[in-house]
Amino acid sequence: MIGAGYQNIFKIPELRKKILITLGFLAVYRIGVHVPTPGIDSAALQEFFTANQSGMLGMFNMFTGGALERLSVFALGIMPYISASIILQLLTVVVPHLEQLSKEGEQGRKKITQYTRYGTVLLSIIQGFGISIGLEGMQAVIDPGWSFRIMTVLTLTAGTAFIMWLGEQITERGIGNGISLIIFAGIVARLPNAALSTLRFLSTGDMNIFTVVILVVFMVLVVGVIIFFEQAQRRIPVQYAKRVVGRKMYGGQSTHLPLKINTSGVIPPIFASSIMMFPATAAGFIQIEFIQNIAQSLTPVSLPYNIFYVAFIVFFCFFYTAVTFKPDDVAENMKKQGGYIPGIRPGKPTADFIDKVLTRITLGGAIYVSAVCVLPTFLIAKFHVPFYFGGTALLIVVGVAIDTTSQMESHMLTRNYEGFLTKGGIKGRGGR
Repeated sequence: MIGAGYQNIFKIPELRKKILITLGFLAVYRIGVHVPTPGIDSAALQEFFTANQSGMLGMFNMFTGGALERLSVFALGIMPYISASIILQLLTVVVPHLEQLSKEGEQGRKKITQYTRYGTVLLSIIQGFGISIGLEGMQAVIDPGWSFRIMTVLTLTAGTAFIMWLGEQITERGIGNGISLIIFAGIVARLPNAALSTLRFLSTGDMNIFTVVILVVFMVLVVGVIIFFEQAQRRIPVQYAKRVVGRKMYGGQSTHLPLKINTSGVIPPIFASSIMMFPATAAGFIQIEFIQNIAQSLTPVSLPYNIFYVAFIVFFCFFYTAVTFKPDDVAENMKKQGGYIPGIRPGKPTADFIDKVLTRITLGGAIYVSAVCVLPTFLIAKFHVPFYFGGTALLIVVGVAIDTTSQMESHMLTRNYEGFLTKGGIKGRGGR
């Protein structure tokens, strides 16, 4: 039934328009990835990335869809925006003014978004200047000096600001979350290169067909695990008491409160990756022995990197869940509507019970996300795969695909329901 519904996607004008807008903006993003920053020695830069493609720079390059290795106008990607969002969300908890803004509805959210944009520009300027200095140290610049540094800072900052605008436009006018879709597009765009690299290593004998088959089977299993956990829920039974309004009786029905195992989705690995990439990427462009030692200790397969990475994932799983899901509000709304959890008193006891259940399943979700993001990376390193495509990338790709598909399905269900009401009138409402 769902498959047949998806065949009618482009028959729904509103959904068709949203999909075309999303694809159009993503196409603009992919075109910008190939627009180079002025003054770069492409041959020297390519040689540097060839030697460092399996480390942190390779991971960052994957998130930018290959923009970093070309030093294109989108070389910084969307990571400065994500870093600014992390900082603002953390400050919201400790700064009273920001906390008050977060409670002021749409106007408050617009103000916080404005602060996030300012933070994105500031971080882009800092990172852009660091990259320009690093490029000069690598002798990958045709005409080094302050003119090159200023041009690089302006170019990379403008590129990140434009990506930020694209993401906001996709979220507002398209389908799905714009920022996540931009990261999704960058990762997926690297797949053909990964496949070609694998075929090339097969032809030269550096890899054998048995290893490739094992990797493909393993990736399919990981995708299956991700789909299972992303759709898994803990359903808390809810009973609504009967109440009479006028001459009609309402309530008296049983339903459930669905709590997702992974409420935060792909946000924790994206946030954690952003934090881990920032110092390591800067170190990769600064040719100082001490900084180089730090960069070498923070490769995706190193123990220190993965300890910090898992810690950040667990933290953001709990933090983002606490920000987006409020047990007190859920319990209050349930009480106003005459609902209660069997065996639990309405009000604060209900909120405490929901919070207890949510904490337990969030811990399970954090363990699942950490395992998916870390274990495949170690296994792929064991097989010496000539490209970086670990569990983090798989989780983001599958998670964003599920989220976007769910939004498309919601549009189709809404359309079908409205059509049913048009034909059946009150009869359709009663059949709901």
